[in-house]
Amino acid sequence: MPVEPSPTPWAFPPADSGDGDLVAIGADLAPGTVLAAYRRGLFPMAVDSLTTPGRVDMAWWSPEQRGVLPLSSLRVSRSLRQSASHFDIRVNTSFSRVLEACADPSRSGGWIDDAIAAAYTELHRLGWAHSVEAWRDGRLAGGLYGVAIGGLFAGESMFTRARDGSKVALLGLVDLLRDEYADQRLLDTQWRTEHLASLGVEEVPRSEYLARLQRALELPLPVAFGG
Repeated sequence: MPVEPSPTPWAFPPADSGDGDLVAIGADLAPGTVLAAYRRGLFPMAVDSLTTPGRVDMAWWSPEQRGVLPLSSLRVSRSLRQSASHFDIRVNTSFSRVLEACADPSRSGGWIDDAIAAAYTELHRLGWAHSVEAWRDGRLAGGLYGVAIGGLFAGESMFTRARDGSKVALLGLVDLLRDEYADQRLLDTQWRTEHLASLGVEEVPRSEYLARLQRALELPLPVAFGG
């Protein structure tokens, strides 16, 4: 079971109080702070400082239109299903390697800096952050990582090194979440991109997301993540 960290000394504003998707700037990335943010419908992502050139400030986001993947809506083509049969799905066997691959600075739009990487590494040590990995021929071919709190799985990033690697990891995650609480679980992707939309990710209004989040947080963890 995950270890509950010390509570955060910071008080977050309501998730629906922001100017657009951005809700707050500041605080820290201590485990208790990050978990408190997720429980309120927020997630961290740094922004360039408005006051100090060359500095970044931690920002806390709650998109007005939130990306979510209903577990029954994952789009699995026949070719992907066939491809998946050539991979092995593993959980938490190489979290650091998955995080490192997701943080690769050569990737376009990269946002995972040293502070973010350290924060999620500590959340993993405490049992809150998890990796779902797609292995092929003994090699890590793709994967994703995120945070599991009750019935919420907040996906953070994914990567691939072989064709379909990240898609197979996502398929593996959905399979892990499909239990007797599947219709109440919440798979959060933060935003909906065209790539994620092709896999079944939808947008829901922030108010709906927050209502679903409160119900999901009351659920037990999936067995794969310590439930």
